Amino acid sequence: MQSSAQSQSQSYEGCSGQSLSREAEAEASPQSCGASPWRPWRFPETDFPEGPASKCCEAFAEDGYDLHLFKHRCTPESDVNDWEGDSLQGSPNPSEVEQLLGKSRISSDLPQWISRQLHLEKSHVAGAVRLFNEGSTLPFIARYRKEQTGSMKEEDLRRVEREMSRVKDLEKKRGRVALALNRGKHLNPSLVESLLQAETVEGIEGLWAPFKAKRQTRAQKAKEQGLEPLAKILEVAAKEPGGVEEEAAEAAQQFVSPEVPDVQSALRAARDILAEQLAHRADLRQLARQALESKVLCRARRKPGADEEERFKTYWSYEAPLKQVKPHQFLAIQRGEASKCLTMDFLVAPEEAKQLCETLVETFLQSSVKAAPTPLRVGTLAASSAHLARANQRRPNAYRAQLSLAMTDSWQRLLLPSLQREWRRRLKERAEDEAFDTFRKNLKKKLMSPPLRLHPRWTEENAEMPAAIIGMDPGFRTGCKCALISLTGQVLATKTIFPHPPSSAVAPADPPAARADVEELLAQGLTAPRREEEAPQKKRRLEKEVRELVICSLGNGTASRETESWLRRQFAQHEGIGYVIVDEAGASVYSASPLASKEMPSMDVSMRGAVSIARRLLDPLAELVKIDPRSIGVGLYQHDVDQKRLAEELRGATMDSVNSVGVDLNTASPSLLEHVAGLNASLSRSILQYREEHGGFSDRQELLKIKGFGPKSFQQSAGFLRIFGGKEPLDALPIHPESYAVAKSLRSRVQVLATSELAAEFGIGFETLSDICSALENAADGELLDPRRQEPSLRIKMPGSTLQAATAGTSSAIDAQEAGITAAQLQLGLRLTGVVRNVVAFGAFIDIGVGCDGLLHISNYPKAALSVNDQVEVRVLSLERRQERGKEKWRIGLTMK
Repeated sequence: MQSSAQSQSQSYEGCSGQSLSREAEAEASPQSCGASPWRPWRFPETDFPEGPASKCCEAFAEDGYDLHLFKHRCTPESDVNDWEGDSLQGSPNPSEVEQLLGKSRISSDLPQWISRQLHLEKSHVAGAVRLFNEGSTLPFIARYRKEQTGSMKEEDLRRVEREMSRVKDLEKKRGRVALALNRGKHLNPSLVESLLQAETVEGIEGLWAPFKAKRQTRAQKAKEQGLEPLAKILEVAAKEPGGVEEEAAEAAQQFVSPEVPDVQSALRAARDILAEQLAHRADLRQLARQALESKVLCRARRKPGADEEERFKTYWSYEAPLKQVKPHQFLAIQRGEASKCLTMDFLVAPEEAKQLCETLVETFLQSSVKAAPTPLRVGTLAASSAHLARANQRRPNAYRAQLSLAMTDSWQRLLLPSLQREWRRRLKERAEDEAFDTFRKNLKKKLMSPPLRLHPRWTEENAEMPAAIIGMDPGFRTGCKCALISLTGQVLATKTIFPHPPSSAVAPADPPAARADVEELLAQGLTAPRREEEAPQKKRRLEKEVRELVICSLGNGTASRETESWLRRQFAQHEGIGYVIVDEAGASVYSASPLASKEMPSMDVSMRGAVSIARRLLDPLAELVKIDPRSIGVGLYQHDVDQKRLAEELRGATMDSVNSVGVDLNTASPSLLEHVAGLNASLSRSILQYREEHGGFSDRQELLKIKGFGPKSFQQSAGFLRIFGGKEPLDALPIHPESYAVAKSLRSRVQVLATSELAAEFGIGFETLSDICSALENAADGELLDPRRQEPSLRIKMPGSTLQAATAGTSSAIDAQEAGITAAQLQLGLRLTGVVRNVVAFGAFIDIGVGCDGLLHISNYPKAALSVNDQVEVRVLSLERRQERGKEKWRIGLTMK
């Protein structure tokens, strides 16, 4: 066995294959890295008195350690930067990292890790991970690779994709730390093993903390003063029995110098070194983390004199255990902090902190120095190994008291703040995940609103059909902007009308002229050109008497209530008009966007908003994909989360919606094509250019003629691109070209029932066979394949319909906007109809037609989940008028019970 004396002449061998003896390193380091030279420190010639301090020195000598070579090195920030620099920035080379470390515990079995984190079947996760790594998109996997993922839902696939992204970021962090440690010649087998086992960012950062460059700390200053040996003496002597105050003082006396004026200053500086050492111990941090997990409290308080509008009153005196803080509560407190209205911190009871410090001291004294190497330990590991292996009698002594003081200081000054940052990061991550999930679900519901052609009103029995749409962007001062569009989305005419007295006149109110303008638009709408693909509707119109309607798409913003009332009065006897209240969120953002300028270059910006409102009723999905999802008005605390991640999540939600519906390859806009799986902005422009040059696509295989459109892009996108009236009838169905042979064989059979035996006969999975059979069964009516058919449609109102009296306690609900009821006129107990505009963790916001949404708390509606666009009946539960920023606001509580 190698002796301690021999082992001290060896340094840890880095992965570069180089190693230096202690003496050689002392000689080479100043020249090799440009750092300040090693400064020797010698114990005084006078001996220590008998006691733990002298035993410490004897232990060093017994281990073959030359006390005159006990040196310390100044490590100012500039020195550390010599080897670290920007080492933790950018992406490390994966092959270099793998050669340096090997595979981490997570990456060695990624499906197992993800399945454990998400509580999903490992085999299903393994299939999803493999497909994602091959470059497949989520919509393609969810639709055409069900067998490999066990028919995982889109939500679960999104969670797997998100976890893969986190692991990727974690591995980058691991690689950057490993490379930085290797450049600094600090990477040793123990650190390599610890890095490979680390499963969290906090764990990796804990291993990196002792070595990273930072501002000069109190411990670094103490080391520069030559007090590192005293810190080691205090540490080792604390493990020995006995030891009195005088001995500790005498040990410290040897370190008094002009820079260290007295014994107390020496002890205090040595404790600073120990405090930093203790804070960097990964095992102690983990112990503290586990001990406080269920005991720490999250607290929010109101700043003195702040929040006069009482926006955050709920959190003025908020306290909750860490595990019980709900995501939306954290985001609300975080917003209160950003608004300088609230403060947030984490509380640990004094008795808990005291007990924890004692436990950490015991753990530190009982553990080997090898447990967590740091720059201090690396230098003295061989010298102290035999001494630390001796039996430790736990009797109070002055050295241990110094260690306890160092532990208390480490807890208050270093460890607790670090844990607080960690707790905040964890809460933020969990809160953002839920915020993204909520936003994505609401956005998908919004995008999946049925187009006008799928409205249940257009049935054989009802004998009605839409002829055109008038988009109305209501307003007072600047008037109501009206845009007439055909059922193909073409703008036919625009007008600005002034049906209401403005607050500061741009033009005087002229209701008769406004009526005449609208009647002119109605007449144009009833003679608007029809699109060719409306063959079934055209047949109905010619074979039987069908009433045609021009539908007004009325925005729900300023003056919406007044404009609806005007429409009802002026057109009560008109049989050719109906109207729908449409959510106009984001219309103004779109109207001023470069895309709107390109689509309607000669149109006034304010009129573009009316066109957008009209098209939202015609086809919500095709119009809303043009708008930044963050402007659509769904979700919660969207400005308080990571904006880059939010954009990625929302783009994913838009892709899911577009691909679940499918896209007409010959008519789709570039904005819609960009969201098809496997396509991007460049390929979308290429498709548009090909259409312009060749007059459209006759089959899906033509896509491969486009420059840059390779086999992978075709595989991912072809199933979601539809061609109606082309060479191949299957191109109009959600059947992937790779399954055409099976589909044609099935089509030739009289009746087909999907079975496992039939799937085996064709060599495909049962899920794929079921999808093909379903598509073939509904091929005659493509609308049956549109998933939007199952979503709730907006209510079409008629101006001449009878209004119900608004009274509290009425047996049936009323439409407040239609009845002209304002928020000030609401009564407790009044039953109202409403539309769900937003769903969040604590309830849903309902548009009840009074100009501000009401909150339906989660405790006040049945267990059945609500979704955006659901039409509900609610009862007024509470009313509160308040002033916010000089404007009157209402808080309306609702219930469905």
